[in-house]
Amino acid sequence: MTGDVTGAGPAGAGTERRYLLVLQPFPGRVLKVGIPDGGVQTLVDDAGAAPDGVVVESGTVYWTTMGAPEVDPGTPGEAGYDFSRRNGGVHAWSPDSNVRRGVVAAGAMTTGKQLASDGAGTLYWGDREGHRVSRVRTDGSGLSDLVVTPASEGVLGECVGVAVDPARGYLYWTQKGPAKGGQGRILRAGLDLPTGRSAEHRTDIEVLWSGLPEPIDLHLEGDWLYWTDRGAAPHGNTLNRAPVPAPGALGGAPEILAGGFSEAIGLAVDGEAGLAYVADLGGHIREVPLPDGPAAGRPPREVAALGTPLTGLCLLPAA
Repeated sequence: MTGDVTGAGPAGAGTERRYLLVLQPFPGRVLKVGIPDGGVQTLVDDAGAAPDGVVVESGTVYWTTMGAPEVDPGTPGEAGYDFSRRNGGVHAWSPDSNVRRGVVAAGAMTTGKQLASDGAGTLYWGDREGHRVSRVRTDGSGLSDLVVTPASEGVLGECVGVAVDPARGYLYWTQKGPAKGGQGRILRAGLDLPTGRSAEHRTDIEVLWSGLPEPIDLHLEGDWLYWTDRGAAPHGNTLNRAPVPAPGALGGAPEILAGGFSEAIGLAVDGEAGLAYVADLGGHIREVPLPDGPAAGRPPREVAALGTPLTGLCLLPAA
């Protein structure tokens, strides 16, 4: 393990963040990527089996792992990987001490996907094959489920992307549906269970969008919800956004901000700079100017091309 996680840029760098963290699932690594020049530094070179979601809180890097799959050598590509074994986890690494620790031990969850933080010491993630959205304190206490979908729903009930809105008390998540299937959904519920209800039997779940190609990771920025979609073109393999709907209302038609990704996964948004970043399984990280931000009018550009699949993505907070 090497390096540091400072996100500060040189004097005069302006509001734009200077570094991203991105996950390399095979082999499992946490990488630091310079936004201006695409330079890559390995922060954690033993991140575990198939890391997928990453956040930074109070200077500590947290990430999920999907766990080691069972592989069918006769089935090519992703279809040959079975992640249904309960061996995913949540992990942490402190650059100050250069110590890695487990937050949620392997065996306590199935498939860790996107990871989000409320900024106050609680982590949230989608557990795809586990059919749930869960949370835990950064010290490993308070592990609990917030949403559990019926096993009978199969792939339709697999939870992947997550975003939290502690100010308004909401949890958002994606259920991507079958690959390129056009049955993806984005849902919302309270950050806490309704009184007398369980994660399996909530009464406050809203389906905001349905019939999406294959929504993956989420990002909430102000009154906008952003998401990646790895479904079929023209609406899939895109970066999308839409205004957050009012309570009880459906989401409006998504606005496609960029397309042509190679299986879009990771997402980070720098609202102040008016820039979004997308990582894909083709090994690319692209920067996309937002149409109503200070970078509007600039063309999208490739930040880095690493040549191996990439999953979770986050901005490094400025020092």
